[in-house]
Order: sequence, then C-alpha cells, then structure tokens
Amino acid sequence: MYTVSVRTSQNVIIHYPVASVGERISAYVIDRLILVVYIISVALFFTRLNVKQPWIWISALVVPMLFFSLLFEIFKNGQTPGKMLLKIQVIRLDGSRASVGDYLLRWVFALVDFAILGGVIAVIFVAAGGKGQRLGDLVAGTSVVKLAENQEITSQEIFVSAEENYSPIFAQAIQLNAKDIELMRRALEAEEKLGNSEPLERLIEKAKSQLGIQSDMAPDELVRTLIKDHSHLTSI
Repeated sequence: MYTVSVRTSQNVIIHYPVASVGERISAYVIDRLILVVYIISVALFFTRLNVKQPWIWISALVVPMLFFSLLFEIFKNGQTPGKMLLKIQVIRLDGSRASVGDYLLRWVFALVDFAILGGVIAVIFVAAGGKGQRLGDLVAGTSVVKLAENQEITSQEIFVSAEENYSPIFAQAIQLNAKDIELMRRALEAEEKLGNSEPLERLIEKAKSQLGIQSDMAPDELVRTLIKDHSHLTSI
C-alpha cells in the first residue's frame, strides 16, 4: 500500500495511506449518481411547474453540475459526499490544510483529468504516480488519503476535557499551542491506526527537550497526559 509521507513544521514525519484507485473511482461514481438524482428531480419539478425561462434551468442545473465538487471540498474540508462515504479526504503533501486555491486548481484540471478520454488520464496518473495524485493534485500539491475509521471517536477521546478536580502533572503543557496539540493527535493516530510509532517517539524527544520534562512514561501515555494537562490549564 502506498503512503504519503508528510513532514510537519516540527520536522516529524507522519505517514498517511493513499486512497486506492478503486476508492477514488467509487467516490466519483457516488457523486455523479447524486448529481443525476438531483438533476432528474429538479427537471421533473420544473416541468410540472411549466418553467420555461432558460436562466432558471441553467442556474438550477448547470451551475450545480459544474461546481458540485469544488464547493463541497471547500466547505467540507476536502470531502465530497462520495469521499465522506468512502472515508477519504484531500490533503496537502506538506501536512497543512488545503486552501481554496488548492481546491480551485484541482477543479480546473479536473477538466483534463476527467473530460478527456472519460477519466482514463486521471486513473493513469493516480495508479502510476505513487502518491495517489491525478494531474490536478500534482499542480495543487495535494493527494487523497484514507482517514482513520474511528477518527471522530479518537479525537473526542484525546481532546476530552479534564475532570473538574484534575491536577495537571506537567505545568509546562501550557506552553504548547494548537499546532503542537494537533501534531500530537496525528502522531497518536499514526501509531494506533497505522502501527507507525516513529512520529510519536520523535515528538516525545522534542517535547521533553522543549518543555524540560523528565518522565519515564510510555510515549503514548506521556502525549495523552500532555494533551489533557494542556486542556485543563487553558480552560482555567
């Protein structure tokens, strides 16, 4: 299985499994089916109402067809309905969240990826490139990766508010910022879901040095404790 190696700003590498060609095709087909159902429903509705103004038909049918994937990816953090169902998502290769400009580039080059030869070009690029990138992804610096199946549950567990009477173990945790906490979350997920403990171990080394921490806790226990301490200290 191919993976995308993302080097964060803290120089820690996290590996994301790349969505397969089959998963991306399935997500695309689901999105097209949703559009077909929408178009048929609106056309029947307009016909029943005897709507004859061309601009109304264009606004209700053509515009959604053109901007469906672009708008969903912008407002749903890199996911269309098909991607949500398949649990895959667009990300930047540098680990940052894709921008509107990135999604726009992917959308523009989709005309080449999918309109020419019925999507054969997109399939060839994704299958042969090694990082799951079609032409639009290459230009935008993005890829489509698999999400952890229990990502929402994991996030809730990690970011759970500290108990009311909880006493932080490491007061230094207040020095951590939102990016540090997000990096810790990703490192935990990399170990739990992918069996890759390297990001967590490297992260712990940097955290101990940065915060001046001396602890014999296991890496995952220490990270969870730091997150919990940070949550408690910043909520006071």
